[in-house]
Parts: sequence; C-alpha cells; structure tokens
Amino acid sequence: MPRFLGRERKQQTERATEKTRRTWFRRVASIFRGAQLDDAFWDELEELLVLADVGAGSTLRLLDGLRERVRAEGVSDSGRALNLLRGEMVSVLSVDAASWNRAAPPPLAVLVVGVNGAGKTTSIAKMASMYSGEGKQVLLGAADTFRAAAIEQLQAWGERLGIDVIAHRAGADPGAVAYDTLQAARRRRADVAIIDTAGRLHTKHNLMEEIKKVRRVLSGGRGGEGVRVLLTIDATTGQNGLFQARAFREALDCDGVLLAKLDGTAKGGVAFSICGELKLPVLYIGTGEQPEDIAAFDAEEFVGALLPPSGAG
Repeated sequence: MPRFLGRERKQQTERATEKTRRTWFRRVASIFRGAQLDDAFWDELEELLVLADVGAGSTLRLLDGLRERVRAEGVSDSGRALNLLRGEMVSVLSVDAASWNRAAPPPLAVLVVGVNGAGKTTSIAKMASMYSGEGKQVLLGAADTFRAAAIEQLQAWGERLGIDVIAHRAGADPGAVAYDTLQAARRRRADVAIIDTAGRLHTKHNLMEEIKKVRRVLSGGRGGEGVRVLLTIDATTGQNGLFQARAFREALDCDGVLLAKLDGTAKGGVAFSICGELKLPVLYIGTGEQPEDIAAFDAEEFVGALLPPSGAG
C-alpha cells in the first residue's frame, strides 16, 4: 500500500497542484460565483478548462456530463453546479488500476519507461524511498546503459538511500541488466525490483522495440505476472504528455503513470486527458525534489486540491 495516506498525502497533493490551481482552476471556480448557467457561461468554462491543459476531448466529455446532470437534476444554482463539476472530474480520474494492483508472488518487477528528460531516475529514487518506508526490501536495476551518467546517477541515489543497484558497464545489453536485477531480487528475497531504462522518444520504432524486448526478458515464463510497466510523464509538457502516453501504452500496454514534476507546472490538467482519453490510471505524482516527495494519486484529493471548497484556497 502507498506510504502517503490521510493528511500527509492530501498536503502533498495540495502542494503539487498549487501552480495549476492558482493559474487556472481558481479562475474556473470564480466563474461559478453567482453565474447564470447560460451559453456565455458554458463557453467561458470550456475555454478555461482547455487552457488548463485538460484537453479538448476531455473538456467536452466533462461538460457534456455536467450539462446532462444540470438538466436532469434541474440545477440553476451555480454553487451546486460547481459541486457537480467536481463529481464529474473525480469520475474521469477514477480509472481502474487493476493491472497494477493484481496479486503476484514477489519480487514485483517495476519497469520504468518514458521519454528523455521525463524524470525517470529521480522518480525511481522516490519510489524506492516510498517502498523502503513501507518496510519492503528494494533492489534497483540500472538498465539505462545508453548514458554512463545514468548508471552513476542511479548508483548515487542507491548509496544515498542505502539500496543496492545492479549495474553493468555503459553500453551493455539493457535486457541483460534487467534479467540480472530480477534474478538478484529473487536470490535476496527482495519485495520489489525497480528497473531504470534509457529515455526514448515515442516516435523511434527501434528504441520502442528494444524496451519491448526488456519487458519480455522480465516476463520470462511468468506471462507478465509480477511485471509492471510504469510510464513517467513530465507534467510540465502538458498535452504533449498525452501523445507520449498514447504511444507508450500502444507499444507496451503500460499499467499506469507517474506524473513527475507536477509541483513545477500549471499544466496539471493533463491528468484528465491521460485518464479520460486513454483510460490509463495515474498512480503517483511527483510533489517536489526530495526522495520523500512522491504521493499516491487520489482522484478526490486531486480534484479537491484544484477546486477547494469556498474559503479553503
């Protein structure tokens, strides 16, 4: 289970979404105050949600659902309409994470993928810290062999966190590193093996084929049981993150998303596109730069942070 529960997780989510809330969603909330639910209101709401990187498709689905509920329930009060919008947003973000949560014998192998600069290695350190904080034994695998600095970076994090790192030389076969990491995790009776991979553009076919090979190596004879693919998306890229997520999901059938660098952007609305258009669950969010700055994603807390009750933010 995630380490960050209750008040601590809620506070982390609020900090991570502060820029998004103050830049866009404060304006979304403001147009509901005393508003007439007329055409001008709906047009302005649509524009603000699109500008908040909710995305055109997700915005239309949200507004269609909201309009339907407003009509069906005879709502004319703008405050009540805002509460209905919150409910529609929670519904969009509440994607079933069954593939991530399904039971499997240890060790759990987490293959972390994403484009260059998405924040994979730092996110791996945060996940390792999170699992260690839950009392789990963790092992890291440095399968980003394309950059020697990537191996050194993961080793530095491992030393800082007191977690062993399985590594080969720069330029080695990533599949071999992943295999050795999983075998070492089995021998040591580790609970989790988290494996770093080289950043790759989702448009590069040969690199995407390479990461498919790494997954096959990890799956071995288990048919994928016990292997999870976690896609790291840089939240600062906004809707470009949706394009990345779509390509990686098609290539690898990802189990979920870690939305990194959320605290540094006003584009947090991209979570609605990832969940609403791809039905891909956001599992974790990056909330800062330190190893403990990660929170399990909770749809109600996320929406509550973006659109807090009147007077709460």
